[in-house]
Amino acid sequence: MKIGVLALQGDFDAHRKTLEHLGAEVELVRKPEQLDGIDGLVIPGGESSAFLKLLGELGFQKLGEFVRTKPTFGTCAGCILLAKDVENPAQQGLGALDITVRRNAYGRQNDSVILESLTKLEGGPLEQVYIRAPRIDRAGEGVEVLAERDGYPVLVRQGKTMAATFHPELSDDTRVHAEFLKLVR
Repeated sequence: MKIGVLALQGDFDAHRKTLEHLGAEVELVRKPEQLDGIDGLVIPGGESSAFLKLLGELGFQKLGEFVRTKPTFGTCAGCILLAKDVENPAQQGLGALDITVRRNAYGRQNDSVILESLTKLEGGPLEQVYIRAPRIDRAGEGVEVLAERDGYPVLVRQGKTMAATFHPELSDDTRVHAEFLKLVR
């Protein structure tokens, strides 16, 4: 099983380390053609509009083809890219998840916080690291909510696609990445 981590910006190396710790072979993806050789993809946090610029039209198109056919997991900005609808401001999404996401809904960098909340994942409360996090304002039918914050979904799954509004790669808790690897298997 080879997992790609989109390595254009964000803490892609933290995702790589977590996935390798869980036994996955990891490839850092910097070019669209690398998507052909992987079984699943993680889109890390960062700035979603910068991702769009760095990917370019061809890269965004290739990424869209990938997420429609193979397991993908997006965190923070990756969640925004996977969304059907993006607000604050409006932005193009890949439409892989039937969710509406509001960018930077929890405030600025100095509003960053680490919380714990209940989750449907086994093992008790889940540590969640929020940094300029988006908020999922709407989860459509078929979207399973795996964790919430203040009544809003923060970890979701629909089919072979997962997204988190927080940064599980910055926690010692590996359950979110392990759950993604189950989708890839």
